[in-house]
Amino acid sequence: MTIRVGILGCGGIAGNHVEAYRRIAEVEVVACADIDHPRATSFAEKYEVPNWFGSLGALLEAGIDVLSVCTPHPTHEHAVVDAAQAGVHVLCEKPIALTTSAAQRMVDACETAGVTLGVLFQRRFWPASQRVRKIIDEDVLGTPFLAHCSVLLHRDPDYFTRDPWRGKWDTDGGGVLMTQAIHYIDLLQWFMGPVAEVTGRCGTYIHGEYIEVEDAATALLTFTSGAMATISATTGLTPSEGVQIRITGSSGATVALAEYPEGTGQLEIWDVPGQVFHAPVLGRAINADVSSSVINDALKPYHVLQVSDFIAALRENREPAVTGVEAMKSLRVVEAIYESHRTGKTVRFDPAYVSSHMP
Repeated sequence: MTIRVGILGCGGIAGNHVEAYRRIAEVEVVACADIDHPRATSFAEKYEVPNWFGSLGALLEAGIDVLSVCTPHPTHEHAVVDAAQAGVHVLCEKPIALTTSAAQRMVDACETAGVTLGVLFQRRFWPASQRVRKIIDEDVLGTPFLAHCSVLLHRDPDYFTRDPWRGKWDTDGGGVLMTQAIHYIDLLQWFMGPVAEVTGRCGTYIHGEYIEVEDAATALLTFTSGAMATISATTGLTPSEGVQIRITGSSGATVALAEYPEGTGQLEIWDVPGQVFHAPVLGRAINADVSSSVINDALKPYHVLQVSDFIAALRENREPAVTGVEAMKSLRVVEAIYESHRTGKTVRFDPAYVSSHMP
């Protein structure tokens, strides 16, 4: 049976959703909606979507089976809950919501309605990410005990000023942590396991004239295994130096995943017994400060993989790779960093975390 899809929000990332759905047999994108009517009509024309609407309610009444939510962060809760109550499955862009309490309401609404909720974290589908996860699962790395996540990115002033909702607490939910680093916090906790406690600090150093949220942050994470990780993140670099997630296991092996330029993920270090690989330093100049559209284009193949997994989950009556519950884990860490910054205290999720490795 053909699965009918509706797209809510007709901004840049929505095109990735349409193109991904069109790679899957017996899936049709039948409608889109945006409160900005000219943007909705332009999107429908560009992607040959047969119907467009100016509201979520009208879209849900169009007989869709799946809703892709591609709207600004604060609107996710309303869209997902309404879709669930209409009996429509939902694939939502990250972050799942602005708060874990809102995210829990979304998860509960979908469970009550018996519909599936998935959240986009397409970087999990990079071959490099899958390979790191595999070496952990196969115990070649041993138990991960030390990690670092470095998010050193560039954003122009125009990135924040062209969309008035960006860079504000009420409409963006945060700065570099909520919008950029959350992707890599998701990968970090996917590799390292449950987080037990978080200590963090935030600051605004570069973009303060036009944003009210942080453009830099650091954090120390302790996991329930006793492992530790550090996070450093900013959008203040010119040029960007990209992202690295580096993990060391009890076997002595170290692996590192890099994203440079943004949107392209690869293995940078693979120091595993009998297998040593270090990516060569780039021998040519590249434009590391790429636009959002270039990043989105680079991520299209991985949108395809995650959207395909989501549709397969519906057909096979199983959970998708990234559920609403799974997506809440990285959001909880971001919330904890903000809370730790405000209070000056460590935020503890699990006071009884394993401390046998502590001196």
